[in-house]
Amino acid sequence: MSTPATSALPFDALESYLDAEGLGSGPIAATPIGDGASNLTYRLERGETRVVLRRPPPPPLPPSAHDVVREARIQLGLAPVGVRVPKVLAVCEDDSILGVPFYLMEELDGAVVSDELPGAIDTPEERRRLGEDLLDGLVQLHAVDWEACGLTIGKPTGYLERQLRRWSGLWEVNATREVKACVELGRRLAETMPPSPPSTVVHGDYRLGNVMISNEAPARLMAILDWEMATIGDPLADLGYLAATWCEPGSEPHPLLLTTVTQRSGFPTRAELIARYGDKTGRDTSSLDWYQAFALWKAAVFCEAIYKRYLRGERADDWSASLCDGVPRLLDVATGYL
Repeated sequence: MSTPATSALPFDALESYLDAEGLGSGPIAATPIGDGASNLTYRLERGETRVVLRRPPPPPLPPSAHDVVREARIQLGLAPVGVRVPKVLAVCEDDSILGVPFYLMEELDGAVVSDELPGAIDTPEERRRLGEDLLDGLVQLHAVDWEACGLTIGKPTGYLERQLRRWSGLWEVNATREVKACVELGRRLAETMPPSPPSTVVHGDYRLGNVMISNEAPARLMAILDWEMATIGDPLADLGYLAATWCEPGSEPHPLLLTTVTQRSGFPTRAELIARYGDKTGRDTSSLDWYQAFALWKAAVFCEAIYKRYLRGERADDWSASLCDGVPRLLDVATGYL
């Protein structure tokens, strides 16, 4: 049944496609998953079959943005080497079905968390286990031989320089007001940029809120989700983002502390996560303050874009409204790392 939230799914054409792929039979029941701020995700139920569909928002789309086919191919490349990703069932590049490309993946029996954990793993011991497994999932991703996997999804050198140029340019496009701190921080980041270790696959948005975890003990990371920003680049950018967005007691408040559950006893601290990463990878993490500042500076740029959408009436939620003060706050916290 179609609702306003599922109107981006023409069910007749989709049912014919699912028939051809051997995925269930009969009418489709669709339920949106997540907030739909970027690519759109739906749970599809059809008879006894349940799958997850991921597609871009309705056109027009900016060039190269919301490339779900690329996202699916990254997961198809990573699955055979043991990276924890959902199983991709079908990839459709034919725009005649939904008007945009899309892909289908298995539905996992797990949870995506923000401020609550499943009851069976809400103990100090299981929280510790979960935090460590989240970090180990990142270590596993960064150990992948991306060339052997055929993942030609980015340039192997110059990642930080390109990112600084790109996000500085995006600030000029996204800015709704003059915020000198953003321009100044971008300049300081360029002047103090550390040398990068050898490139790896980089997720680009690695945090607890972007993974699926088990509902039952032992607590574990089941699958890494949301591969839209993945590329080849500096692995410490992922670690810096995870650390900068990791909520712990006494954290400097900012809008990217979205998964508040990690304040509870048992979860590793940021320092413990960083130390574990260094121990397991042998990479030098002594410059991680720079990477945390870099992560929050980028966050300020994309949060300003969200705030711009709020001002235009394209978003109406409280979090988007809070970015009026939240963007300068991100820049304040970021500056404190340098």
